[in-house]
Amino acid sequence: MTRSGQEYLASLRDGREIWLDGERVADVTAHPAFRNTAASLARLYDLAHDSAHTPVLTQGGVHRAFAVPRSHQDLVARREAYKVWAEASFGFLGRTPDCMAGAAAGFAALPQLFRTGGHDGSAAALAYHRRLAEGDLYPVFTLTNPQIDRTRAASEQEEDDLVLRVVAEKDGGIVVRGAKMTGTAAVFGNEVIVGTIEPLPAQDADHAVCFSVPVDTPGLKFVSRTSYEGRARSVFDNPLSSRFDENDALLVADDVFVPWERVLVYRNTDAAFGMWWRTPAYLNFVHQAATRFWTKLEFLTGVAILVTRANNTHDLPPVTQAVGRLLGHVAQAKAFVLAAEASYEEVDGGRGGVAPGRDISYAQRIMAGELYPRALQEIKLLTGGGIIQLPASGQDLLHPEIGPLVRKYIRSPGTPAEERVKLLKLAWDALGSEFASRHEQYERFYHGAPHVYLTQQAWEGGADACEALARTCLDGYGLEGAR
Repeated sequence: MTRSGQEYLASLRDGREIWLDGERVADVTAHPAFRNTAASLARLYDLAHDSAHTPVLTQGGVHRAFAVPRSHQDLVARREAYKVWAEASFGFLGRTPDCMAGAAAGFAALPQLFRTGGHDGSAAALAYHRRLAEGDLYPVFTLTNPQIDRTRAASEQEEDDLVLRVVAEKDGGIVVRGAKMTGTAAVFGNEVIVGTIEPLPAQDADHAVCFSVPVDTPGLKFVSRTSYEGRARSVFDNPLSSRFDENDALLVADDVFVPWERVLVYRNTDAAFGMWWRTPAYLNFVHQAATRFWTKLEFLTGVAILVTRANNTHDLPPVTQAVGRLLGHVAQAKAFVLAAEASYEEVDGGRGGVAPGRDISYAQRIMAGELYPRALQEIKLLTGGGIIQLPASGQDLLHPEIGPLVRKYIRSPGTPAEERVKLLKLAWDALGSEFASRHEQYERFYHGAPHVYLTQQAWEGGADACEALARTCLDGYGLEGAR
């Protein structure tokens, strides 16, 4: 059964080792750097547990993201659930619990991939999916190696514990040591799955491991980046960063023991890579991410429209055209989601259900990474200098001496100062703040570096069909056409 928001918050008070600004955080649900975002995540659980959205978000008492879709209709139903949660944070919480839940369903759709010569992780993969779904747990992940020397393989780094690897075997499991980076939302999760999503050479077998353990596992440390929530002055002044900063953390494993029943892949470079790319796991990632991206563009475009109305410029032809371009971007993002669903493919001949279409899903990665910064630039041009010349905080509006000045000079026809300041502070938090800069970088690299996803699109994006069509044209005539 699904959990309530309070039950989710209670699950975070488990003694997990989170570090921020040289301080170990005792309770992420109470700490000023994390508590508001934790509350926003708890609201997602409440929406699924008991709200008007429960029928959309759940099926048989389980969140729809955990279900293995069997038809196009199932994909649509899952997307509708994704959309409800995405709208609750206006698209700014990216790695919500439904993200990795979809990947876990992808593992369950093709468990035989986890059977290798040295280790059979199929039971662990199925148990992982079942444990998450039945417990309504928040699964997070860290899959990226630290950026130390990118010219060397993991096993060739200057120290042997820079990239997480297996250092020992025991009767009941393995011991791992090292680090993984960019654990987005990891501090808010219940279980963290650790693996690698990039191809590894054969000599990196010690690093070709994937497992999932509770976030409070002894020896696991999470070193948080700067908290934008912690720096936010108020919800009025920082309406997004104060409530939707999902954070990113460096995971460090200090001789962490992992029981065998939690090891999905062990010392097999093909399986460590294939578990993401040959099961529907990554396609399910994209389905959730693409739905969220579409929602985020809807929100940003809505902010742009509100700003143009507040500036009394909405009906000027150049502004109308700019808004039209933004709405075109929204439709483009929506089209990728619907097209991926409509071009679904069977998994394992249908025995593993269906997954969103591969070529459209992969192409969405290109579109999103390139479109987001362009959309931000277009909206910034519409907002102009207004988002810079703002009072330091909402307190200025309440001050007996400064308040009247702000109300007099920071207003526009039909938009009083308080409403205008509130809107422009929202726009700044979305477009120009440090929080906004993180989101621009996040969307650029959400699906990896461009050289990775562009190359993969060239390999798997239907090049043969394009080439064959062009070849058909060439084969249809010869030199006789020169007469």
